[in-house]
Amino acid sequence: MLSRIASALLPVLGRLTVTSEVAGPVAPGSIVAANHSSLADPGVVLAALHSLGTEPVVMAAAGLWRVPGLGGVLRAGGHIPVRRGTARAGAALDVAAAALAAGRVVLIYGEGGLPKRRDPRDTEPGAFRTGLARLAAATNAPVVPLGQCGARRLSSGSTAKQLAGFATAPLRRPALHVHLGTPIRLAGDISEATAAAHRAVTLAWHTAEQHLP
Repeated sequence: MLSRIASALLPVLGRLTVTSEVAGPVAPGSIVAANHSSLADPGVVLAALHSLGTEPVVMAAAGLWRVPGLGGVLRAGGHIPVRRGTARAGAALDVAAAALAAGRVVLIYGEGGLPKRRDPRDTEPGAFRTGLARLAAATNAPVVPLGQCGARRLSSGSTAKQLAGFATAPLRRPALHVHLGTPIRLAGDISEATAAAHRAVTLAWHTAEQHLP
């Protein structure tokens, strides 16, 4: 449901293009690792994956489950709340591992949060946390690096600027691009695997950036 909603709304807000180094949907049981730059980019990523025939479950901040309307959609779709900064945060990885074992695709944001910047520029992904590498190590699931660029043109800055960005997006219809790289297997210790994942997502982000005017 969340992917269908994103796919219906996004053409009104912007002009999305998608490229992928592998034809067809993401393979079942894969982890999609994306860069996180804006409140708008989950919708951009979900719409892009939907266009490729992939309906992932998303690992997202648990606070979203308390948003009226959105919380019900997240629960119905089997998405995974992450209680960041608590002793229960690691439990989300167990739920994600079960989803992968059941053949679902899991979408995770390696940075674990949004950048502090307020300007609309896109920059390389920030440092990754270890959750992605730990999930890959526990499940031996392939990781599909995903780079998205342009979402900050939809929403960035202060609360007022973000609201203004969404309100004016149908008039501006900014260009957005999502690129999926070749799946990789993370090897080595958690630190090395985290660094390898960051390099792969950064490369995918650079490819996405090159597709924008």
